[in-house]
Amino acid sequence: MIANYNEDLNDLLLQNQNLIYSLIKKYDYNIREDLFQVGVVGMINAYNNYDPNRNTKFSTWAYPYILGEIKKYVRENRSLKVGRDIIYLCGRIERAKELLSQRLKREPSTLEISSFLEIDECKVIEALEFNYSVKSIDEPINYEGKELTLKDIISNEENYDINDFIWLRDELCKISHHEKEMVKKRYYEGKTQQETANDMNISQVEVSRMEKKLILNLKQKAN
Repeated sequence: MIANYNEDLNDLLLQNQNLIYSLIKKYDYNIREDLFQVGVVGMINAYNNYDPNRNTKFSTWAYPYILGEIKKYVRENRSLKVGRDIIYLCGRIERAKELLSQRLKREPSTLEISSFLEIDECKVIEALEFNYSVKSIDEPINYEGKELTLKDIISNEENYDINDFIWLRDELCKISHHEKEMVKKRYYEGKTQQETANDMNISQVEVSRMEKKLILNLKQKAN
């Protein structure tokens, strides 16, 4: 039994080690080995809680476990440094935002920034996530004067499990670019509806409607 457990676990580690590397590549080369071991701990936790009957790929299931362990380790070791590449990219993005803001008379979208820099939009989003210290699904956010978490949108605390994280992440990938901009500003940057409206060059009423419609759609899909 133990032999089979170790064999299965080793196979999964070999098959999914690139997932860990993809999550630690933005950090300084000198501490990646430590972070890789932390990622392995997350993958082991994922394996111990994995239920193949849920029809969820192991890599999808393991992602939040691995990311959670890495973020926890980084929080507890504030001296850790990110790699030069992402720091350099953050600088380029900030300069691009300034130039585009002057040109467009508003804050540019991630798509506009990526087009200006001729890089993939995902690279821009990754750098912005680092810059903004993106909140996790469990961290409190300010929504209409109330302290909520993103998971409050889809379930009660007592009913929440890892599948909610996976589901929400997948659903947010399907929304429009305009809605993604709104979510980024409201929930990751913590901006008010009016500040978000100003950045997106729309009215506060439009932001409110977009936000309520998105949350309603998520609730309906979750039920």
